[in-house]
Amino acid sequence: MKKRMSVFLFVACLILPYGCASRENNTMNSTLWVHTSAEYVANSLQTYSAARKNVDPALKDRSWTAALEQTGDFSSLPAAVVMDIDQTVLDNSTYEARLVVDGAEWSPDTWDEWVALKRASAVPGAVDFIRYIRERRIKALFVTNRECRRRGGEGPSCPQERDTIDNLAEIGITGVEPEDILLKNEQPGWSSEKTSRRQSIVAGYRVLMLFGDDLGDFMPGVKKGITPAERCERVRRHRDDWGLKWYMLSNPMYGSWLNVLEKPGSKWLLGK
Repeated sequence: MKKRMSVFLFVACLILPYGCASRENNTMNSTLWVHTSAEYVANSLQTYSAARKNVDPALKDRSWTAALEQTGDFSSLPAAVVMDIDQTVLDNSTYEARLVVDGAEWSPDTWDEWVALKRASAVPGAVDFIRYIRERRIKALFVTNRECRRRGGEGPSCPQERDTIDNLAEIGITGVEPEDILLKNEQPGWSSEKTSRRQSIVAGYRVLMLFGDDLGDFMPGVKKGITPAERCERVRRHRDDWGLKWYMLSNPMYGSWLNVLEKPGSKWLLGK
């Protein structure tokens, strides 16, 4: 049986367009799930629906903050919700799907080309949630690892910021100002680690909730130099925050969860 299966896969690689590339690109099924499944839609709607129920209690409780970086007396600060963008507000599974079909890997250049197109769709539930908090005069702030970089060595230093604002407007999130989006490398020290950007936010806002698709959207020190077990322990340590102050969107396509796994990844299938 195993021999017949091996022959089948070999023939498929020979006769099917992108046959080998698609089989070897282990994001195909996860991309299909995000790109096509009703389960993904239900999961996202569920996350944002649950968050809505906690907005008013968070707003009324002046001692409430979702940011680990927020200390001292913040009771008089205006309220804000801090959100990641990609796979939290904007769905880029179309870009991921093209990589799978082309048998390609993610690259800064193809990603920047996608950002410039401004064609990402909305993550289900995100637009309605942002409208809901804005009705309560809660600021929506976006901390994203979209990277500021010039195109072709000319023009503005961060065209990605304008592209992102325009894309958000296309899905119905209008009125976003440049200062509402904190991009990677927009300021010195703003690396892919988002702690410094959250620190900038808590100086002027009381953070009611955090939204993201990666553990780094909620806490520092979880993207490298750490084991999967240690990451899980940190999640458990904050068990009371999940679904109350912190909201994780599902993203099986990529993320720091994958980066911390020792290669080959297949060894993790039979045990941790």
